[in-house]
Amino acid sequence: MARYLLRRFWQTLIVLLCVTFCAFMLVRIAPGSPARLMLPEEASEEQILQKEIELGLHRPLPVQFWSYISGIFRGDMGTSTMYRQPVLPIIIERLPNSARIAFSTVFFGCLVAILFGVIAAANRGKLLDFFSVFFALFGQSMATPWLAVLNIYIFALKLGWFPAIGSGGLRYMVLPVLTLGFAVAAGLTRIARSGMVDTLSQDYITATYAKGIRRSVVYWKYAFKNAMIPVVTLVGISLGIYLAGSVVAETVFSWTGIGQLLYNSVNNRDYVMVQSLLLISAFMFAIINLVVDIINSFIDPRLSLE
Repeated sequence: MARYLLRRFWQTLIVLLCVTFCAFMLVRIAPGSPARLMLPEEASEEQILQKEIELGLHRPLPVQFWSYISGIFRGDMGTSTMYRQPVLPIIIERLPNSARIAFSTVFFGCLVAILFGVIAAANRGKLLDFFSVFFALFGQSMATPWLAVLNIYIFALKLGWFPAIGSGGLRYMVLPVLTLGFAVAAGLTRIARSGMVDTLSQDYITATYAKGIRRSVVYWKYAFKNAMIPVVTLVGISLGIYLAGSVVAETVFSWTGIGQLLYNSVNNRDYVMVQSLLLISAFMFAIINLVVDIINSFIDPRLSLE
């Protein structure tokens, strides 16, 4: 275990360095200058140049990159040109909002998917199986922006059950979670059903039936555990995606999370904020992938970490 964790630490460090370099270069080859956006439209070229010098954008790219990397190791990820303050406190302030949506979305998706997936596999070829397959295909093919607008129209404007936009308590979370959770539930349903169908066709399941064990016990105690590995993997991927922020959902619902922050930062050429958001997102993905690998090794001991 210790050797595995050490190896994953070095792999994660290399990945984060590559992500930081790619993000650093991509935001700088984009057209436009943050200095121009920070100044009035009538600002002269001399004023823009002076602002770029203040922001350090006049220095060679290797110097800027080294300054950013060395600052990270000191706990300083830079200053946002849009908010005029250090980026790390801003991200830490927004991260819990995205985490609430992410964990709620994945939890909702898991509940629906596990129920539909197991029922579909247990009733293969029947009406319930057809309904589950249709739900999975329909959910994965539906565009998130369209579903978000549809949910706002039905549940906020017509029925008045939930607020249309804004951040707050449980009532504000329902529509974003419903919008994002629909796609998560659809994808997990397809994976859970396929895993259960494959597992139920194994010889050891047939032997379990021969011992006279009840069908429900076979499904949930023996088959479900072995079908969980791809489900856990997809859950980890989904959680990482939404922890990094859902740009579409957070923008449509005006939810003050990481996704909305990234959207605003890209529009305002806030180089430092975009770099920092991508770096933190990559770090969260690396941690989640590590946790998923450890969980899968406990589910199936044949997946040795070593």
